[in-house]
Amino acid sequence: MFENLGVAEIILILFVLLPTILWVAALVDILKSNFKGDNKLIWILVVVFLPIIGAVLYFIIGRNKKTAG
Repeated sequence: MFENLGVAEIILILFVLLPTILWVAALVDILKSNFKGDNKLIWILVVVFLPIIGAVLYFIIGRNKKTAG
């Protein structure tokens, strides 16, 4: 499947496509979830202004902060 990919395509996938998917997935998860207080706004700001690091931090720390319901 990936044997016909060149270096440029691999770089594009690793450094553009995968981080973009991670960023969008974090934003969608935040927007669909409930948080206490202003935590939703804070996580949105973190992910928007620190795209890759913010998304990774959200998936490591923020998902545990969601409320039920």
